[in-house]
Amino acid sequence: MINDKGIFIKNIYYMLTYAFQVLRQQNYEKIASEEFEYIQDLFAEILAKGISQQLKQGLYREYVSFNENLSTLRGKLNITETVKNKIQKRQNLNCEYDELSENNIFNQILKTTIQLLIKNKHVKQDRKNNLKKILVFLDKVYTINPDKIRWNMLTYKRNNKSYEMLMNICHFVIDGMLMTTDKGQHKLQQFSDEHMSRLYEKFVLEYYRKHHTYLDDVRAMQVKWALDGDQSERMIEFLPVMQTDITLQFKDKILIIDAKYYSKTMQTQFDKKKLHSNNMYQIFTYVKNQDIENTGNVSGMLLYAKTNEEITPDCEFKICGNNFKVKTLDLNSDFKNIAKQLDDIAYSTFSYNN
Repeated sequence: MINDKGIFIKNIYYMLTYAFQVLRQQNYEKIASEEFEYIQDLFAEILAKGISQQLKQGLYREYVSFNENLSTLRGKLNITETVKNKIQKRQNLNCEYDELSENNIFNQILKTTIQLLIKNKHVKQDRKNNLKKILVFLDKVYTINPDKIRWNMLTYKRNNKSYEMLMNICHFVIDGMLMTTDKGQHKLQQFSDEHMSRLYEKFVLEYYRKHHTYLDDVRAMQVKWALDGDQSERMIEFLPVMQTDITLQFKDKILIIDAKYYSKTMQTQFDKKKLHSNNMYQIFTYVKNQDIENTGNVSGMLLYAKTNEEITPDCEFKICGNNFKVKTLDLNSDFKNIAKQLDDIAYSTFSYNN
């Protein structure tokens, strides 16, 4: 099946496997052979398998602070509250202590996401049943208001690294498909362009990293501003950061790719279809600042995800000695075809015979 953007849901899963290598492990392998009519159903299956695996390893626990009235001392004595207890003729000691608990932000996000998916009409009943079984093991964990989650504050260490993929899937579900009704109730909407765009960028980057190992460098890098003369480094603080989506390098040749996922690839100016001007300015700026010696060895590409528009950008040209291409990647096709399109881009750019 396909989603509302015309992308095979199975291809979205393949993209996820490149973005999150853990999905290539054995317990996820059967997902690739299944058919999913809705993206929510796919996410429900990934979370069901992922959380079940996490339960076998043990839920992540971290120290949580408690303040309670106890009959015996535990942790640190709160003298002020204990005196109040004495005045009120209560013999309890007010204690402050830390305890390892499953009721932390990571597990709270898992539980909240599960409950949202269980309520969603696009998740099949058998998967809802699997998620309900998981909830039994999260009975000591609270839910959390989805709007209060600070995703950028989540940090991963050795003992919770296995949660990283799960949290990203939860982020897709909660932030990418969640909206609030006029009555303040939450419901799931279609997968957002913003999240699809980030997944698209990550997929293309990791595809080249995995399958084009002959390349000397594959990464998302920052391009430095080519300031003239001895201008102060302080000026750089005021200039915007030039962060590429994908940069490929083979010997002395470099290809900078900007992966673009839009509802509409083209913009209309005076009743004519044009490429997005901001995108062209951006990729031109990246290339010219990277090729400070004007060798012509740095190329730029806008790689759009194909939409349902009649006009599909596919062109190449040279500006000021550097090559630029605008290509369209058809995500609504067999994944072998997607892979071939990506392979052809690299092989043609670097004249490499696989």
